[in-house]
Amino acid sequence: MHTEITPAQTTDLHQVLADHHRYWGERDLRSLHLLALVQEFGETCLIARAEDGIHGYLIGFVTPTATGYVHLIATRDDARGTGLGRRLYRAFADAAHRQGARQLKAITSLGNTGSIAFHRRLGFDVETVDDYNGPGQAMVTFHRMLPFDAVQP
Repeated sequence: MHTEITPAQTTDLHQVLADHHRYWGERDLRSLHLLALVQEFGETCLIARAEDGIHGYLIGFVTPTATGYVHLIATRDDARGTGLGRRLYRAFADAAHRQGARQLKAITSLGNTGSIAFHRRLGFDVETVDDYNGPGQAMVTFHRMLPFDAVQP
């Protein structure tokens, strides 16, 4: 099935939230889905749409330090393993690069082994940072230089 990646609209985020369990399972991450990010950073918030609905999405933006920051990325349960996550990252990297980004960054919790493995496969450097999210709250950070298709050292 053909999937098209386009800039997200707030109505897309409403649909994602209605089907939240299809993207995140038992993890309740609805509070991280900020409509303001889609409204203010529309060129770097992306939706992967097919005939049967939204297969995946990425919410991200470019920081003043030329970093393309990925706030959330998810694929629907029936679209996992198809390469869609990589396609979303590539589309985001291209959009962020057009806006002057020189690198990409994302974070996750220590226990999110799926995200850690995914980012490693995409060539990100992985680092655990103590107190990243406050005292005693370590997070795993991911960094990767652009362009996305370049071979990483």
